[in-house]
Amino acid sequence: MTQGLGHRLDAAAASLPRHIAIIMDGNGRWAKKRYMPRTLGHREGAEAVRRTVTACAELGVPYLTLFAFSSENWKRPADEVDDLMWLLRSYLQREVNELNRQRVRIGFIGERDRLAPDLITLIENAELQTRNNDGLVFTIALNYGGQNDIVSAARRLAEEVAAGSLRPDQITPESFAAHLMTLGLPDPDLIIRTSGEQRLSNFMLWQSAYSELVFIDTLWPDFSRESLEQAIDLFNRRERRFGATGES
Repeated sequence: MTQGLGHRLDAAAASLPRHIAIIMDGNGRWAKKRYMPRTLGHREGAEAVRRTVTACAELGVPYLTLFAFSSENWKRPADEVDDLMWLLRSYLQREVNELNRQRVRIGFIGERDRLAPDLITLIENAELQTRNNDGLVFTIALNYGGQNDIVSAARRLAEEVAAGSLRPDQITPESFAAHLMTLGLPDPDLIIRTSGEQRLSNFMLWQSAYSELVFIDTLWPDFSRESLEQAIDLFNRRERRFGATGES
């Protein structure tokens, strides 16, 4: 059930999630409600990205991952895909220097084989420019799919077994996770999805095994620092048992 967001976060008393991941949804519906083209919804969504990164950095959240473009989003109309890619180029060109100044470290997960060469260059430059920063670790999931992530990890493990460098009985959840695209990132403690939809949509399927899920009605372009703080407040009111009973 979609949950209401009732209280503003008391940052002094709250326990911040170590890793927040957000499925950004609702740009098109935001535009449709205003009789605007979907592209304008995506552009307003880019402003929400800026607000969210700044808020996480100021609150002291260590890791933030945003689901920007899924491996299934290529099915969208070509002009919409082109606009999304243009927005990402524009974001990287405008924002990387400021993010670097804020000590934000930028990373990307997802397959890069379908991306344009100039976009790959911008991605690599952003990662290189910010790689030594010690602030917020900001990851963008681009052309990412959770099922493909799992299949790719299984394929690499199978190749190691076939090569004789790994025995099947040596494969563990930990060794499997070490072959995922998210190597080096902790699993998300909190996954937020905007727009009222209540599904993961192929996002971090392995990594979300014990994530707390918060689904909110707010459309992504309207997502604010207050929205983020209220979602964290909901997270703090959950009891995380990781399979145990929670009884002492």
